[in-house]
Amino acid sequence: MTTVNISADIKAHWPQGHSSYSPGSPEELALISIDLLVKALGTQAAQSFIAQLFEKYPDDFKGTPDSGNE
Repeated sequence: MTTVNISADIKAHWPQGHSSYSPGSPEELALISIDLLVKALGTQAAQSFIAQLFEKYPDDFKGTPDSGNE
């Protein structure tokens, strides 16, 4: 699998508050994204939204191979 590093500063605002995030990996970015989706859409709508993305990948997808080009 390919190693992906992320450098981002995310600021999220909503009527009840705000949060700042600095994800360093795809896993951290996914957790932040899912948390924000649940806050915005509710649990069931967020699950449905995420399920749409998984439909484009086969169940046994192992990730993108590392090409060594960076």
